[in-house]
Amino acid sequence: MQLEQNRFKQAIRAGRQQVGIWSALCSNIVADILSTTAFDWALIDMEHSPNELRSVLSQLQAYRNGSVAPVVRPPWNEPVMVKRLLDLGATSLLFPMVQNAQEAEAAVKACRYPPRGVRGVSLSHRGNRYGDVGDYLERYEAETAVLVQIETQSALERVDEITAVDGVDGVFFGPADLSADMGLIGQPGHEKVTQAIRAGAARVRAAGKPTGILVADAALGAMWLKEGLTFVACGTDLGLLAKGARALNAAVRKEAGLA
Repeated sequence: MQLEQNRFKQAIRAGRQQVGIWSALCSNIVADILSTTAFDWALIDMEHSPNELRSVLSQLQAYRNGSVAPVVRPPWNEPVMVKRLLDLGATSLLFPMVQNAQEAEAAVKACRYPPRGVRGVSLSHRGNRYGDVGDYLERYEAETAVLVQIETQSALERVDEITAVDGVDGVFFGPADLSADMGLIGQPGHEKVTQAIRAGAARVRAAGKPTGILVADAALGAMWLKEGLTFVACGTDLGLLAKGARALNAAVRKEAGLA
């Protein structure tokens, strides 16, 4: 058996825009549902949701037979967790809060075996189909996407050096944390935040690498895609459930005269 190609990495490298969704509900059933949609990718979040390795594994299994490519965000830029996620079969990782080139290099090294990195070696795991993928050691690096997240003004100032790190496949902008760092907490759509991201994304694109972002609605997602960002998550499963449930409750109460 040969290692499967990472279609998400191929797509963003080729400049094909990818529309995605953020997943924080920690459910393989939700992943199974999302796998039937026309989204290009879905982010399994471990930083701001109670996902653990077993729940991530069940979601990766749910996505396996669908057309939606899973991306996993580990809770931190930490090599032990990265090693375990790669062994589970994650092929695209989004590293949160990368502040400089050294931290970007650490993320890349966590995804590579020695002597190019620090990933511990197991010869039988889900990532290589329990030893059945004969070319895994030769090709896993080419099929692993390393994405780094810019979330502070300091990181924005260093976006050129972060982008230039060998092995960084894409740069993702986090409006929520950036807005807080700019003194605009809770205002990720503020014009100053938007302008800062717009400038940073232009520098990344000028260096020839893909850019991504998470936004809360369709209009903002479309805006960023029109501006040339490559991989855009335009909502969250948690947000869809919460907003949908509230809207349904309000509609029924209004129609019944109980509002």
